Amino acid sequence: MQNLLPEPPATRLPADAEADKALAEATAAGTDEAFKAVAAKYPAYSAAWAPLAAAALAADEPVTAYAYARTGYHRGLDALRRNGWKGHGPVPWAHEPNQGFLRCLHVLSQAAAVIGEADEAARCAQFLRDSDPAAADALT
Repeated sequence: MQNLLPEPPATRLPADAEADKALAEATAAGTDEAFKAVAAKYPAYSAAWAPLAAAALAADEPVTAYAYARTGYHRGLDALRRNGWKGHGPVPWAHEPNQGFLRCLHVLSQAAAVIGEADEAARCAQFLRDSDPAAADALT
């Protein structure tokens, strides 16, 4: 069966040059402290929360990973809504400013699974795939 309703337009978050530069510097430093400084200075910037969440998950700290990922996820939802997203529709992985949100969504799914939140893990994994299958493919 074909869906005859038009799909909403893709949502593309705006770039944040200052936050991007700070994140690049934190990535070069490679420490949690550097990433935490970016998250503290730019708390609405999901891309700052994603590496903290991924590092915590890799360090077998799923509750910390869940907290970081959930923060980045919710800040990303706020940004998406401010930019016209109505709760559904594409969030393209190829648009780099979207990647922080999508990374947080992915780690949130993983961390939820580890702490036994199977329903949330499945919902987040489906949300990631619905946002952009390329994001799910790239991150899994």
